[in-house]
Amino acid sequence: MKLKIVHLLSLLFISTFLYSQEEIEDNKWKNSGNATFLLNQSSFSNWTSGGQSSISGTLQVNYNFNYADNGWAWDTKLISNFGVNKISGSEFLKKTDDRIEINSVLGKKFNNDIIGKWSYSSFFNFQTQFAKGYRFGNDSNGNPNRTEKSRFFSPATTQLGVGLYWKKSKDFWINVAPMTGKLILVNKFFTENLNENQTYFGVRKGGNSRFELGASIRAYYKSEIFENITLENRLSLYSDYLDKPQNVDFDCTFNFVMKVNQYISTNLIFQFVYDDNEIKRVQVREVLGLGLNIDLSNIDLSNIRI
Repeated sequence: MKLKIVHLLSLLFISTFLYSQEEIEDNKWKNSGNATFLLNQSSFSNWTSGGQSSISGTLQVNYNFNYADNGWAWDTKLISNFGVNKISGSEFLKKTDDRIEINSVLGKKFNNDIIGKWSYSSFFNFQTQFAKGYRFGNDSNGNPNRTEKSRFFSPATTQLGVGLYWKKSKDFWINVAPMTGKLILVNKFFTENLNENQTYFGVRKGGNSRFELGASIRAYYKSEIFENITLENRLSLYSDYLDKPQNVDFDCTFNFVMKVNQYISTNLIFQFVYDDNEIKRVQVREVLGLGLNIDLSNIDLSNIRI
């Protein structure tokens, strides 16, 4: 039954996509993106009140592909972040950020001017990470050690859904998908030694996948709130119809960019995550750093044909 639902959702998405290829004749591409390197550093020497020298760096690459023509809109956003931190006296480098994410929404406007900015939609989301993740601690002798908790494609999460898409611009949109399939893939390395009542990202002992069927809401907003200060907000909500639908997973990110000049900015990031299958508490991440920015918007898409 679960496989049939996955196949049905896949067919809906692919058929909609192929239909759009037949309907759209001319390219109406708009693309934008940037790469940002964030640096945080502190140093102490003979500092009587104490302190540990540390340095951390994070590379963020975001890119957007936007297509609009004849009532069709296809918006794709690629997000990749990776950051590490080194503290003096520590044996290990520690990650401060690690994310690969692809969001793609395909919409076709209703043939009704009264409804305005609403469209039928299909959406696709994929998330995983670049490198191994560890839990750090100490062994019985007090020596520092680490235990692997995750790795590339473990977990890997894919969502595929159909619903409605409201789009004011490429900087403000909402997608509501009341029929969304979610597939979580993990490596059996992390599940083979679980107890019978334990799960790893919702996957039970000896398994390597978990299927969910639920509802998804995703939204994006970007605006210059003050001169040279931009707010970018991403929100994702998901409820699983098949297991505890009242426990809504959410991922909310606020990114404040305070522009100094064309190449330098100060970035302040707040991220709040709750996933009942991971940990039954809200996860919070905060990053403040000086950023070196590179504009990636000049990639020529004029030769792309769909």
